[in-house]
Amino acid sequence: MAANQEFTGNLKREVEKLFDASLRLTVPDGTSVETEVAASLPGKPGDYQCNNAMGLWSVIKGKGTQFRGPPAVGQAISKNLPVSEMVETCSVAGPGFVNLVLSSKWMAKSIEKMLIDGIDTWAPTLPVKRAVVDFSSPNIAKEMHVGHLRSTIIGDTLARMLEYSKVEVLRRNHVGDWGTQFGMLIEYLFEKFPDTESVTETAIGDLQTFYKASKSKFDSDSDFKEKAQKAVVRLQGGDPIYRNAWAKICEISRTEFAKVYQRLKVELEEKGESFYNPYIADVIGKLDSKGLIEESEGARVIFLEGFNIPLMVVKSDGGFNYASTDLTALWYRLNEEKAEWIVYVTDVGQQQHFNMFFKAARKAGWLPDSDKTYPRVDHVGFGLVLGVDGKRFRTRSSDVVRLVDLLDEAKTRSKTALIERGKDKEWTPEELDQTAEAVGYGAVKYADLKNNRLTNYTFNFDQMLSDKGNTAVYLLYAHARICSIIRKSGKDIDELKKTEKLALDHPEERALGLHLLRFAETVEEACSNLLPNVLCHYLYDLSERYTSFYSIHQVIGSPEEASRLLLCEATAVVMRKCFHLLGITPVYKI
Repeated sequence: MAANQEFTGNLKREVEKLFDASLRLTVPDGTSVETEVAASLPGKPGDYQCNNAMGLWSVIKGKGTQFRGPPAVGQAISKNLPVSEMVETCSVAGPGFVNLVLSSKWMAKSIEKMLIDGIDTWAPTLPVKRAVVDFSSPNIAKEMHVGHLRSTIIGDTLARMLEYSKVEVLRRNHVGDWGTQFGMLIEYLFEKFPDTESVTETAIGDLQTFYKASKSKFDSDSDFKEKAQKAVVRLQGGDPIYRNAWAKICEISRTEFAKVYQRLKVELEEKGESFYNPYIADVIGKLDSKGLIEESEGARVIFLEGFNIPLMVVKSDGGFNYASTDLTALWYRLNEEKAEWIVYVTDVGQQQHFNMFFKAARKAGWLPDSDKTYPRVDHVGFGLVLGVDGKRFRTRSSDVVRLVDLLDEAKTRSKTALIERGKDKEWTPEELDQTAEAVGYGAVKYADLKNNRLTNYTFNFDQMLSDKGNTAVYLLYAHARICSIIRKSGKDIDELKKTEKLALDHPEERALGLHLLRFAETVEEACSNLLPNVLCHYLYDLSERYTSFYSIHQVIGSPEEASRLLLCEATAVVMRKCFHLLGITPVYKI
């Protein structure tokens, strides 16, 4: 690495490049070694630590090496480190740990450059060009409820992080629009509205109620049930009257889904189960030609090692199922859409299904044997949303909670809190409404995303709308306060970026600057491990470090005012990018 190489965003990667060069000089020829660099824990010496000495010693000892133990290997790694303006000092501790302290001047210069060139210059680069994120996926004719909230929010955040990391993301909504329930719905539609052409959303009314009524009739009326089963065959056989009724029901559902997506500011492209239907027979044929499909009790299945049940791909009545559609969708995404990484966001209860169909795809040679090699597939599972009683989150009447109602309540509560603080007297009605929405919706999203997605979490409005602790409200207020400080200074921040210099002379300034520079490596970690909570923890820590800095150091009116205003602005810029990646709208005054 050139001594004055510019910072490209991922600080850990830049440090690794230095240690890579050192290890090539330190390690004897023919010894393969992977650089082990980690950010130092708070309170430990250095900013980054190279942990190669002990592992390297175990490989080379007894082979005529000049070293006498791990500390000597560590000393050599430190000595062979290229001269770089990034590095302030390098020291060796204990059994060969090499501790590197970054130059505060270089750190300040790197932050200054980001302020001029923009935060996108800090974006990490991932080893894929195109990915599919399959998320949300509600069923047609069923209302979106709190169970869809997690898939939608987590999927959107993963898509945003990948897009920021220069990956082309195909945001796919794999809606359930082709199941056996459509026979029931269509026949019920014919009964209620003989002239299906005139059917409108208003005429059907609440789609969830319509679904329940048709299901009730299906369960209690054997004649209706028989008609419904025949209707499925006619629909899937392409009968134009049944196709038209199906399209009408789908259209009404989409209108309802769109209202939720619009509120959440989530973009998706629908390619539902019906889209893949024309390809299924051909894909089953491909699997059959490889000798993977066997007959079992009248059905066609794939036997998989490690599972006590086979994967059914054709039912005994000749119909297709989830596995048929999911295998076909995977084949299409790999071969037609040329995706290198396919991410499925559903609840953990579907883990076995994904494990089985991924294994079938590997058996077919569609995917490599290693689950970390591209093209790659991942199931992003998530836990349940619980009520304060510790049970699955439902309304008092034991119905699932409608997503639109939940979002409405979050906004209403947020607006009430703002009015209690007198903001309706200070702001225009539009400002009040927009802030209530940003805070209310942001609180719902962040309360979900800050948890490890694999765990269940408790939905509690009082907690998520609190302005204390690790909540979106606290973070949005923190951002608004930084913006207020910059406004109160009366300085033109864009002019300061061009004319003034940033200094990180005090420990709190330096700690805040180092955390800012770790933004890209955090985004990369969150992307690689498909864990949005990693980014949430970073954002909360950033806010805490800013508070530590601001509670000790005066900004406006201090001799260091210009430098500190630049540090405030850099913090606000990184916070806004975190908010964007989490799908949260920032607020600028509070």
